[in-house]
Amino acid sequence: MISLAFDTTAAACSVLLKNDNNILYKSENLMEFGQSEFLLPEIEKALRQSGVVFADIDSLFVCVGPGSFTGVRSGIAAARVFKLASPKLNLGGVSAFEAYKKTFDVADIAELNAVIIETRRDDFYVQVFDKHLQPLSMPDAKSREDIITSLKGKLVSLSGDGVERFLSYPSGLCLLAIKMYDCPPIEDLLAAGEDMLKEKKLNFPKPLYLRAADVSMPKSR
Repeated sequence: MISLAFDTTAAACSVLLKNDNNILYKSENLMEFGQSEFLLPEIEKALRQSGVVFADIDSLFVCVGPGSFTGVRSGIAAARVFKLASPKLNLGGVSAFEAYKKTFDVADIAELNAVIIETRRDDFYVQVFDKHLQPLSMPDAKSREDIITSLKGKLVSLSGDGVERFLSYPSGLCLLAIKMYDCPPIEDLLAAGEDMLKEKKLNFPKPLYLRAADVSMPKSR
């Protein structure tokens, strides 16, 4: 089965093309802006270099956020267009929390396992999972202090692109594993999507917004 996964929600544009267990093409290009413009040429490059045509793809998984408002929208829009072009395509939306959750190996799993995602504000996006990696909370935006309060007194593992900033000051937490990333690992995003497909729990891609977009009125002249 040939699967395609991509992500434009964080500070990167990531693309992975895979045939069963064989990686045909992988790229994670770090960038602050321009992910939406970079995405389609990168997918075209992945297909060309792999000798795969779009009709060969069986499944497509796209990150639905949280993250950049524009990045979330552009990635989902591209995925939906691909589904229109190929109705047989298995299409699934995967949250960044689900992708980061896959980064916890057996030896990393603690009593509480928190995925912490960068917001580029004073707070963080966070979701906490138990020792079976079942969710204990809904995804939310919380202050550093509130996150620490919810984790204090337990053995904790952390993963996500917000972990480095979260731990830039002493937290007082009892930490088992610390996993820092620049963006959701694209292999784990695809793996999470494949799990959903096997369990027949594919979600049609819808944006995961945890707050309203940053907008401002134009300045009057």
